[in-house]
Amino acid sequence: MRKVIAAFNTTIDGNCDHTAGIADQELHKHYTSLLENAGKILYGRITFELMQYWQTMLLHPSDEQELNEFAKSIDKIPKIVFSQTLKKTNWETAEIATKPLVEVINELMKEEGKDILIGSRSLIIQLMNLNLIDELQLCIHPVIAGPGISLFEDIENRTVFQLKKTKNFNNGAIILYYSPIK
Repeated sequence: MRKVIAAFNTTIDGNCDHTAGIADQELHKHYTSLLENAGKILYGRITFELMQYWQTMLLHPSDEQELNEFAKSIDKIPKIVFSQTLKKTNWETAEIATKPLVEVINELMKEEGKDILIGSRSLIIQLMNLNLIDELQLCIHPVIAGPGISLFEDIENRTVFQLKKTKNFNNGAIILYYSPIK
């Protein structure tokens, strides 16, 4: 059965602003690999619109190979976008969800295939509240960003996790791989 993996970046003080971390070549290489080993990624509208930046990278490649490879991977992976305002995605590999999140997740989990990534704060919160996250990959950047949005501020219930492994990066970031204890 496919796993639902919430992969997200945050700072030491819990700020999950996408500009607050240290996005270097090593980190892009890691996320490229994560995307290439997943079957789908789910986004809310705001994160999806931020990720559309990578479409421009395909048209105007960077001097950094890791950025170009990440752009190719994010372009290639099938995306499901949850939005009440978007009418079209303007991305060949993206579709707008026509069913509620919980129905889509339950259907995807029954299918054969690679794992399902959750790449938006709003979707992670909803799925955490429904106990539908199988693995949390939390990348903590060595930055104190100050005021901002916290990833877990709207969680309704206490969830205990077991640390499965860690991955350290040269820039000081660390990914903590957790599974909920059910």
